[in-house]
Amino acid sequence: MRKRMVYFTSIAVLVLMGVFAWNRTTRAAYESAEYKVIESDDNFEVREYPDLMLVATSTKIDAQGRDGSFMKLFRYISGANESEQKISMTTPVFMESKPLMENDKTDSEVQMGFVMPKEVAVEGVPSPTGPDVDVHKRAGGRFAVVRFSGRLNAKLAKENEAKLRAWMDSKGLVPDDSPESNGVESASYDPPWTPGPMRRNEILIRLK
Repeated sequence: MRKRMVYFTSIAVLVLMGVFAWNRTTRAAYESAEYKVIESDDNFEVREYPDLMLVATSTKIDAQGRDGSFMKLFRYISGANESEQKISMTTPVFMESKPLMENDKTDSEVQMGFVMPKEVAVEGVPSPTGPDVDVHKRAGGRFAVVRFSGRLNAKLAKENEAKLRAWMDSKGLVPDDSPESNGVESASYDPPWTPGPMRRNEILIRLK
């Protein structure tokens, strides 16, 4: 019995290691939004981002694209744009909302956005032809960031926003609460089928 338990435990560990390695390889296959790390403290960072061009649509954070929002953006990069151009998928998928600490609604509306590859951003982002999709610039700047795993939903996002704000307070970092600010953003780096413990999620708050 003990030998059988050891055998199954070993198999489970090997499977998990394989999934982890495969997931890292899959994530690395995509172009990712550039940033510079200014300060790092365990799961917390201060980052400097350049301007990014996003194609975006409305969704709800708990929907995670299952409400059709993901497919609207996927159709855009598959050719539903004025140039009929196929555009490579990138990471992360950003979701922008008003500060979650001020909103207890789990169905609050957010903007889901795909980052345009650097080459496309330089050459010019084609206008969408599908409904409820637009292109906008995410202004660069400094952001406080916390990284965490799990399946992202409003509850998990709120918990990690609270941790991030507490860390910001301890460091004397001041959020940019101006109307022009992005508010609070979340970022997801993995395909939907990735197991929760192996997913990379982040909460980002723009700094003054």
